[in-house]
Amino acid sequence: MTDPVRRLLLIKPSSLGDIVHTMPTLAALRARFPHAEMTWLVKRQWAPLVEVIGGVDQVCAVGMGLSGWLGRVPELRAARFDLVVDLQGLLRSAAMAWLTGCGRRIGLANAREGSPLFYTQRVEVPDAPMHAVDRYLLVAEALGAERPAQPLFEFVDRPEDRQAVETILAGAGVAAPLPWIAINASARWETKRWPPQHFAEAADQLSRTHALPIVFIGGAAERLESLAVMALMRTKAVDLTGQTPVGLLPCLLRQAAVLVTNDSGPMHIATAVGTPVVALFGPTDPRRTGPYGRGHLVLSHAVECSPCFRRDCARAARLECLTAVGPDQVVRAVQQQLDQSLKQRSL
Repeated sequence: MTDPVRRLLLIKPSSLGDIVHTMPTLAALRARFPHAEMTWLVKRQWAPLVEVIGGVDQVCAVGMGLSGWLGRVPELRAARFDLVVDLQGLLRSAAMAWLTGCGRRIGLANAREGSPLFYTQRVEVPDAPMHAVDRYLLVAEALGAERPAQPLFEFVDRPEDRQAVETILAGAGVAAPLPWIAINASARWETKRWPPQHFAEAADQLSRTHALPIVFIGGAAERLESLAVMALMRTKAVDLTGQTPVGLLPCLLRQAAVLVTNDSGPMHIATAVGTPVVALFGPTDPRRTGPYGRGHLVLSHAVECSPCFRRDCARAARLECLTAVGPDQVVRAVQQQLDQSLKQRSL
């Protein structure tokens, strides 16, 4: 029987972590519709990351504001998609699905802002907490894809990216094959950020104990958080914050021995490329958005209001869910991850 899906549009414009969570669904849809041309609609700032995701044939990058989105409608309509999958689940993304003119549009039934009204097929989601990766895969299953025993995260390993990362690291004094520890001290929400003093104390202990380079990573907008930590450190660290384009993050984090991080986008990229993670969680739920897969460690302090999913904190002991996690705990967790990482590198 001829496969009716020849052109498929996947809508997942942001954010960094959400894009990574979508990768196994893309892989499952690729297996289900092997002859289909896969187009991914994404915000322009994240397009370089989608360009290195395996299985993506075309990237449709949308600019800022409503005009940026509507400006892509004519070409999307001209593409004559057979299927549109909206995993963003907001009014704007669902409206874009409808504006393509495609007669088959699918999304999650519990999507927000009335977006399910734009879908021709709605996928029910269980009430129990479910990781975003598994939640998105429900859509692939509803389209007839087999649920993978091991969800696939595939970033294309391009030689030019490896060369660029090696040049950046060498310029910072981190020469291969010396292992190094990556730290991401930022997060979009202030309530997700472990205190700079804690990061500094943990980084100093790790630097003195292991004599390994401590490398701060993140986007240009996150440079202030990295600088705040390094200003409190007694040992020297390498600052690559803002120096690696988002498209190079998979290649960069693939070379790290371990990543210490808040709940953030780089955390998900690290898990996707197989780098062990030590993640600090407070107001968010690791069952829903934690590092996916085995071998990663999540540290948090249990309080009765966590997870609250709030961007402010009204507790007398502010951000106790994060601040009560001590540097010593993180150092021990990193040691555990380093032992495992270095063992694998020696195999």
